[in-house]
Amino acid sequence: MSGPSVTSGDEKRSTAFVLAGGGSLGAVQVGMLKALARKGIVPDFVVGASAGAINGAYYAADPDEAGVARLERIWRGLRRADIFPLSLVGSLSWLLGRRDYLATPASLQALIESELPYRQLEQARLPCHIVATDVLDGTEVVFSDGEVVPALLASTAIPVIFPTVSIGERHLMDGGVAGNTPISTALHLGATRVIVLPTGVPCTLEQPPRGAFAIAVHALNLLAMRQLRSDVERYSERCELVVIPSLCPLAVHAYDFSHTGELIDRAEAATRLWLRGGLDNRDALTALLPHRHRSAQARIGATKVLGSTPPSPSQGNP
Repeated sequence: MSGPSVTSGDEKRSTAFVLAGGGSLGAVQVGMLKALARKGIVPDFVVGASAGAINGAYYAADPDEAGVARLERIWRGLRRADIFPLSLVGSLSWLLGRRDYLATPASLQALIESELPYRQLEQARLPCHIVATDVLDGTEVVFSDGEVVPALLASTAIPVIFPTVSIGERHLMDGGVAGNTPISTALHLGATRVIVLPTGVPCTLEQPPRGAFAIAVHALNLLAMRQLRSDVERYSERCELVVIPSLCPLAVHAYDFSHTGELIDRAEAATRLWLRGGLDNRDALTALLPHRHRSAQARIGATKVLGSTPPSPSQGNP
């Protein structure tokens, strides 16, 4: 499968799609992939971590509109129990210290095995690289060949939620825990242009998530996005770095799968509009800057505490 590599003189540009994690917000990446596929933008290889690893692996199987449509069908049919099948027995076992995770990945494994059309990473139409984290030393582990299902289960093994995964002599957990992001992996693999598909973070939440499960997923999403911002700053001078803007405003928790269709539709529309300006000469970091939206009532309450005049609706972020 040929990608969008171009030759300038004797130098060939190698493009990578980088997909970080984000739980249910991985649906945003599906909308982005739809817009990119419609424009005929195809990378030379894909790098993914956590939920981004699953999206990347499915996309690499058929990196075209038809392949993305199949990935979209899967996402639109997902429910939280399909990914995070919590049970009373499992929760009690965790509370009593009989095991160190809340849920088993059996449902996720069954979904991957039934839908992914290949079993070895080297069988994908596009080279696909999956990032996991070594439990013992925190270093990243990259799978570029071999069995795809264990690699994906390792890359998505969220601490506390899922058990660690052993591959060979290494014990592995979610790829988002490693101290770097798929950007660095893409560069090490030879990319000269990196296109980042972020999931984003909720910027309009009024209350923090409730419960150990919800907090764990939310915290990992915040960690992954913060590290992504850091690595954009670190590597922006080393390659052509493009970050597709994430959705804003966003009020969906990373564990809530009831809005996947809406997220896909919004991300596709926003990315298609953004692509009208082309991929070149974009401020990569701006798309990832942290911010919050607060309701007018919350702003007024805060200004009363501070003893200042509340800003008008036209001042600052909504």
